Amino acid sequence: MSSQDKKTDSDPRHEEDQSSTASEDNKQVICLGNNEVKSRAVVKYSAAPPSSSYALLQEKTDLKLPPANWLRENTQLGTAGTTVLGSSRKSKPFSSFGMAYDFIDCIGDDVDVVSDSENIKKLLKIPYSKSHVSMAVHRVGSTLLLDELDIQELFMRSSQTGDWTWLKEFYQRLIDQKWQRKKKSKEHWNEKAILSKFLYYSINSDGTAVPVPSDTEQAAEEGCGTAAEGSSWPATFNSSTAESEESAIPKEVDTYALGHVSSVPKEQNLPTLFNEGENSQDLRNDFVRNILWTFEDIHMLVGSNMPIFGGGRYPAVSLRLRDNNKPINVLTGIDYWLDNLMCNVPELVMCFHVNGIVQKYEMIKTEDIPDLENSTFSTRVVKDIAQNILSFLKSNCTKEGHTYWLFKASGSDIVKLYDLTTLCEEAAEEKCQNPFTLPVAVLLYKVASNMILKKSQNRKNYGTIRTLLLNCIKLLDEERHPQIIASAHYMLAELFQLDDVSEDEGNGESLRGGGSEDSYSDEEEEEEEEEEDESCSYSTSSELQDDSKAVAIIRSVGELSVPEKYKNVCECTFFHLEEKCRLVLSYVLKGLKAVDSSIKKESDLPAADPSTPIPLKYEERSQNGARDVEQDIALLLDRVGPCNEELKVPTRSGMLPGTWQHRMKLQLFLKASKAYYVLSDAATNLLKYGRALRYIKLALQCHDAYCSINGGLHPQVLLFHCQCLSLCGDVQLMLAQNASNRAAYLEEYNYQTKDDQEILHCLHRESSCQAFSMATDLASDPEYQLIVSSKCYEAAHDLLTSGVLKDLGQEQLGQVLKRLGNIRNEMGVFYMNQAAAMQVEKQGVRRSVCMAEQELWKKSFSCFEKGMQDFNAISDSVNTALLLCNIGRLMRICAQAHCVTTSEHSRGEFSPEEALYYNKAIDYYQRALKSLGCRESHSAVWDSVNWELSTTYFTLATLLQDYAPLSRKAQEQIEREVTETMMKSLRFCDLQTESARQPLYQYRAATIHHRLASMYHSCYRNQVGDESDRKQHRALAEQHYSKAVRLFISLSDAPCELLRTLLERVAFAEFTMAGQNSSAVKLKTLTGALEIMCETRHAFKLIHKELLDPLDENSDKPEELHSDSSPSSELNTEEVVKLIGVFEPSFSFLLLQLIKLSTASKRKVSGKEEEQVKIYKNVYSRFLRAEKSVPLIQRVSLFTELLDQLKTPTGSDEARSSSS
Repeated sequence: MSSQDKKTDSDPRHEEDQSSTASEDNKQVICLGNNEVKSRAVVKYSAAPPSSSYALLQEKTDLKLPPANWLRENTQLGTAGTTVLGSSRKSKPFSSFGMAYDFIDCIGDDVDVVSDSENIKKLLKIPYSKSHVSMAVHRVGSTLLLDELDIQELFMRSSQTGDWTWLKEFYQRLIDQKWQRKKKSKEHWNEKAILSKFLYYSINSDGTAVPVPSDTEQAAEEGCGTAAEGSSWPATFNSSTAESEESAIPKEVDTYALGHVSSVPKEQNLPTLFNEGENSQDLRNDFVRNILWTFEDIHMLVGSNMPIFGGGRYPAVSLRLRDNNKPINVLTGIDYWLDNLMCNVPELVMCFHVNGIVQKYEMIKTEDIPDLENSTFSTRVVKDIAQNILSFLKSNCTKEGHTYWLFKASGSDIVKLYDLTTLCEEAAEEKCQNPFTLPVAVLLYKVASNMILKKSQNRKNYGTIRTLLLNCIKLLDEERHPQIIASAHYMLAELFQLDDVSEDEGNGESLRGGGSEDSYSDEEEEEEEEEEDESCSYSTSSELQDDSKAVAIIRSVGELSVPEKYKNVCECTFFHLEEKCRLVLSYVLKGLKAVDSSIKKESDLPAADPSTPIPLKYEERSQNGARDVEQDIALLLDRVGPCNEELKVPTRSGMLPGTWQHRMKLQLFLKASKAYYVLSDAATNLLKYGRALRYIKLALQCHDAYCSINGGLHPQVLLFHCQCLSLCGDVQLMLAQNASNRAAYLEEYNYQTKDDQEILHCLHRESSCQAFSMATDLASDPEYQLIVSSKCYEAAHDLLTSGVLKDLGQEQLGQVLKRLGNIRNEMGVFYMNQAAAMQVEKQGVRRSVCMAEQELWKKSFSCFEKGMQDFNAISDSVNTALLLCNIGRLMRICAQAHCVTTSEHSRGEFSPEEALYYNKAIDYYQRALKSLGCRESHSAVWDSVNWELSTTYFTLATLLQDYAPLSRKAQEQIEREVTETMMKSLRFCDLQTESARQPLYQYRAATIHHRLASMYHSCYRNQVGDESDRKQHRALAEQHYSKAVRLFISLSDAPCELLRTLLERVAFAEFTMAGQNSSAVKLKTLTGALEIMCETRHAFKLIHKELLDPLDENSDKPEELHSDSSPSSELNTEEVVKLIGVFEPSFSFLLLQLIKLSTASKRKVSGKEEEQVKIYKNVYSRFLRAEKSVPLIQRVSLFTELLDQLKTPTGSDEARSSSS
């Protein structure tokens, strides 16, 4: 039967349902009393024409006379019309393989059993029959293939060829008797001839008996003696050459179509492994019809040759011939019932004869067959038998690729299962002497390939596929079948989809209950038993002597009738990510070795020793080396760029382009590259950057070898290698940022496994693997690593924007642009920090801006600008704002570098260059805020930019105030600019939002108010002329002093700043008093100044607390307070001593002047005022008598006590502060 004639289940038009009584879901439910079984049969393929009516023979028709059409080929009868037997009694030993090849989609998971219907019926009748059973069982996934194992016929061949001698000896020990074969009686063949003539009469239109030529009868007689004894076994596979081995493989095997795998381009599919149409071993599907039969929960693919007739009132019936003198027994009833169920035939027509003379016809419904007289049986028991046998076989036939032998001796109740593969290995015979070896291996390969290609294939079956392929490899000889072995190893590697690593994959799955199949035979069971008893006799005395060789034993066939007596078990295996990748690489290595072994031409390279590691050298890069990297990077793009020219010359190893070896190596190199990529990505996530660099180096070396043997790269391959380059850039960036751990990274980088070494040697057969060495070296120079990282990203970007990938890599392009922007920001920060370090080195030295600094500024600015372009290309406003913020910082560093130093090494006036760069910094910060739009877009970045902008304004105002450019500008202009700049800084101080920076903003706002108050204080003291301006300056000074004090008090951790502000405010009051003439006004001013002085007790209490326990002060302070413009984390005692030096004379002066003015007053003083003067005198007296040499903490304690004593009983600090 040619492959073109096969009809698969992929086309619903090829499925037939010949049952007129079947329900809408194609299920036929047979009921018998309290028993009920469910049966469904779908015809997957049929070579028979549509059913036609059978001819009803007249009574007394003599069936011994041949009809005119006898032995002529007839499609209605199929194989039943080509032999006098009526139908072939014995199926070929590989019949299940022929069906499996034709319906490969069903094998491995969907179907439990594949077999000839005769084998199924024989298994289900084991508890009822005394006949022997001998079957070969093979496991493929969760599917069992059953074939009749005709030991007697096998040994007839063995005596001629010398094969299977070990099995013959084992068999003779098993039955304890030498085997003898007897010919069947002439009466047996006469009965077969009558059946054949009956079938031809039934399809003959007139039903008359016509004499046939004598030569036809003679041929029929010869056929009777040979038809059942002809050898159906193929020759053993022991050819001496690989070519003969290849020809022995069924040529209908479909190759593993790599183009269907998502990650592999269709242009790089594997070549077809086998030519279509060749069947040198005759592994064909010769059944008239193939049926997918579901019996209860058991799914079976069966082959049947039973003729089916129909038409008129009976659209589908089976036709049987019975001797009226022999009643129907249980075995015959089960036989007829199963045949009808398997073919979905609702009725049975039985023709009775006596000595070949037709007597009558009788029609029986299929569901009535179990109730026939003398043939009653339980359908539920048959169902239990089927489930138990299947469970028994699945639980014990566990090794795929092994040939199991299910054997029951005639007349015995014991069923044994042997592993012939294991017995063959013990006998030291070659595995190729087992004729099942190659068909099983090819079927395992086909099923695994088909399961992988199923788009709906669930991940749970990956374990099954892996087992199929591993067992396929075990069965094959690498020298004879390198192509299948290499392809199987590639499929094993491809099985682990490394793109999705979130789930582990199992190595096992649950198995269903058993199944059965159908075939047509009109031989009755009682005749079979008689024939077998005549053919061979068995001794039961030594049945158990070889039990130790059996895999499993059913002690009594009666156990098969017990429901759920046998249950199958499954085991699962799970793999972690690194285990998956390591398995993939081991399969790739074995596949490469298989390919290399098949290449005839030796490489010109000297043979490499796989045990000698290939060093992954690292280079110490100098500054010149970092500059030369621009030239080296050109190799990167040349290597990964697309090329449309196909290779036309042999590769480095002598491999010819276009051969299966060439295509297989391409896929293996690509798979190895993906595995190393995944390992590198995983190592990066674990912060093992040395290991990550080693793995990405190996991934790119695999790609280098891939490019060496491939003339053009598919877009999907280019996309993957853009990912490799991006990951390489990531690793180099991480190495640059973690230079302190370089020793550990170097150790990780230089480590190699044996598989890695051997894969490298395989790569070196095709390429030097040096194209990417520059990108994957472990350098010691951080600048070089940053440059390499940038160039890797640039190479990936150039590929993604090329014509080939312009439309395919948009998503990946966004990621690469983000990485490019990030690395350029890192490089800009690197150069900026170097410039800042150079400034620190020249502090205190009078030097102008050098060329090296300017070069670093240019490099930094250029990197930042390119980074902004990258982020703008993907509309990333947040990162754009961060880069603008970094440029602002760079401008501030430039401004600091232009600071003028005098000959005395002191700070000079604020220069125009400084003002220029500070204003540029302000401009970039404002652009950053504009890029963000509002705080809600990204609050953290917004707050950071806002702080930097406020800081820049504050710094500019402070420098302008402290180092006023009086040589270029007037004092009034400078004061105006300072005021405007300070107020701008104050506007960006967010005092309302609760955040970690809120204390910083409060401290800065207090400082700004203090500085403005000091400036107006100075203007008030020094200004001469317009009195209105002086009044305005006085009011502004009072206002800013008041706000500064309030803010410093709220901070609670700036006592020195608070004390200084209050003392300046007191001094301001004293200066005001000096210009007053009236004693009453002076007294009022002095009283106000003393009230301000009393507020210093808050500052002294804080100082006292910090002096007691200086470590407690820092416990609750925000971390950022240690940064720019924040107070010291520790109390500055020197500053405290200086401020006390100001406080003491001022305090003494105020008290003395108050006492003088109060006592010198001519007006009558009240009792309250008199009491207040006494307090002044008492405090003044204690203050004068105080020791100046006591410890600082005691002096501070005294000041606190004296100030508390001066506190008025009615007024509060807040009231006095506001009145002032």
